[in-house]
Amino acid sequence: MSAKLKNEYDKDFYAWTMHNAALIRQGKFSQVDVENVAEEIESMGRSDKRELVSRLGVLIAHLLKWEFQPERRGNSWKATIKVQRLRVKRLLEESPSLKHELESKLADAYKLAVLIAAEETQFLETTFPKKCPYDFSQCMRENFFPH
Repeated sequence: MSAKLKNEYDKDFYAWTMHNAALIRQGKFSQVDVENVAEEIESMGRSDKRELVSRLGVLIAHLLKWEFQPERRGNSWKATIKVQRLRVKRLLEESPSLKHELESKLADAYKLAVLIAAEETQFLETTFPKKCPYDFSQCMRENFFPH
């Protein structure tokens, strides 16, 4: 790897990405900043996992609020639930291998959901079940709104 590429990675990430993409397209693999390219690809994969947990967390938080605060139910919560379902579905379509991690990611998302729901409802975290009361298929079911 050239010093120029290393400098681009540290100083101008966009220029580094464009330069490496051009080198790959030209078949100049020996000139590619392989280590940093590999690191960035792995980072993109981790980003999808984080997005899955985040979106499931928001979805489950709103399902909890729907269930535990029925007097506050409204179109805004319903819209958030529908949007997050759509975005989770799209993410899993784009990265289907994430489906193999749903069980553990659902547990992570539930921890986040409890924090969100507790903050937004002003309920204690202990108000909510210790384990997620919904399975993934329920969370994603279009007409599922807990009562």
